[in-house]
Amino acid sequence: MILLCVGLAMMAGCTNCSETTDDEQAEAVWHQYNEAHRAKDLERTLVLIDSMEQTKIVSTAKADHLRGFAYDQGWQMRIAEHFYKKAYEGYASKPSQDWASYTDAGYRFACLQLGRGDTEGALNVISELLPQTKGNDEFPKSVESALLMLMADIQLQLHQFDKALLTAQKAYEAEQQSAAQESQNGWGTAWVCMNISNIHKTTGDIEGALAWLDRCAEGLALAEQEHNDSLVLEEWKGHVALQRALLLLESGHAAEAAAIYAAIPLSRLMEPRGYTEAAEYLMAAGRYDEAAYWYEQLDSTYLATDGAKMTFENIAERLSPRYTAYRKAGRNADALVLADSVNAAIDSALVWQKQSDASELAFIYQTHEKELALNVAKSETRIHRVMLVAAGLVILLIGFLFVRAHKYNKVLLEKNRRLVEEIEQRDHEERQEREQWFSRDDLTAEQLLFRRICDLMDSSDCIYTDVDLDRSRLAQLLGTNEHYVTDAISACTNGKSVNSFLNEYRLHYAAHLLATTQDPISLIAELSGFSRSSFFRIFSDAYGMSPSEFRTAARANARV
Repeated sequence: MILLCVGLAMMAGCTNCSETTDDEQAEAVWHQYNEAHRAKDLERTLVLIDSMEQTKIVSTAKADHLRGFAYDQGWQMRIAEHFYKKAYEGYASKPSQDWASYTDAGYRFACLQLGRGDTEGALNVISELLPQTKGNDEFPKSVESALLMLMADIQLQLHQFDKALLTAQKAYEAEQQSAAQESQNGWGTAWVCMNISNIHKTTGDIEGALAWLDRCAEGLALAEQEHNDSLVLEEWKGHVALQRALLLLESGHAAEAAAIYAAIPLSRLMEPRGYTEAAEYLMAAGRYDEAAYWYEQLDSTYLATDGAKMTFENIAERLSPRYTAYRKAGRNADALVLADSVNAAIDSALVWQKQSDASELAFIYQTHEKELALNVAKSETRIHRVMLVAAGLVILLIGFLFVRAHKYNKVLLEKNRRLVEEIEQRDHEERQEREQWFSRDDLTAEQLLFRRICDLMDSSDCIYTDVDLDRSRLAQLLGTNEHYVTDAISACTNGKSVNSFLNEYRLHYAAHLLATTQDPISLIAELSGFSRSSFFRIFSDAYGMSPSEFRTAARANARV
């Protein structure tokens, strides 16, 4: 899947392109954006995108598209997916205004959906996009090739191997046509050939996989002449070498495979797919301790990003191989620790599976209801009358419950509005009290340290939104001992823990986002530094209402 997303470089909506404008100031802002994007300065990039949207340099859909690029580059995949989806839906209202960006946003959205296990969602998006490329001169052949290749990957995951190979061949032919039109085919050829090689490998055709891998290497040689992106070239050369080593090992050429692996510089193993390929080769070669190292790197990378839904497939691909590597390397203690994580992951996957099963049961239930309605329609008139009377009673009951619910919601809203006002008043008084207290000249060492902590929290960086921030990290930022941090916070807040103190700031930030933005609550939880599972509980305990109730009450207060 990671290799698939490299194909995004072939799409027309590239990150460095700008919309046509005669305004010199707008061109200057675009230049600043491109510099920030290349420097991977996420915060500055987002600020510039906001500025371009506010000054109408770009449309809202384009701004969401660029935000998706920024978060994608920062490996915050779930947030990137959120903005790609918004951009795709924004372009969909009038795709002819920017066919390239519309297709690119949809393609990227589908890639990220597929990456976290939503095969159906990815298939729906690609099925909408592909028919629009037929006979449309606005779409270059490279776009059609990328969409076809993603469709082949979806078919492969659905175990439709013959269809996947046929679709991949069409993608290759489209890419060759694109190369003939544009006199450039290096990256496109390399990308398509690598994916077709992977399909052959999955189906057990080692000879076919090696043949397509050779074509991929030829494409990389052309790409090296056409472009000067040494970082991406190094990454791709690593993929090709690792794939070749694994294929040669599987075909009985162990010595040649070992020589190829030994010659790969570590600089070429720079992202999750490379880690996985290295680990797979080492496991096949019986070098289990080395394989365990790369599986650890893979898990660390996923934990540092938004990650993916923990399905049984993810357990099989990420956790189980690492456990096997530990056991075969004789690292039984590490294996036992990981086994606990696997158990927890299985529990999470079971929850997801139950939800999926529930959806299937709901569909079966709906089908059963339709059949029952058909049988009832053929029954006697008396039964019809009984059903009509019953339906009338149900309607009356629903109406009564609706009225009661409406009255209850009005009472609840009024109660929550007063509670929000009390919370805001209490926070204001606490801030004033703290400011007066900090202005005193006779503060103790603990109080002085607490003032520094509060100044750090109140800075524009909003460091408390980092989910990994804890007392140790806080102490590092302040240049002091973590025990002093704990004692200072406890002494100055009537015994609160560091975590409770940080959560107060996170809750205030979340409350602000709920009141001022339209963002989904799950996204606000992540942006505020909470996990989804803990946010609703912590917020409700602190404010006496759910996040959605708080949003409704806060907006009602704003209208008053």
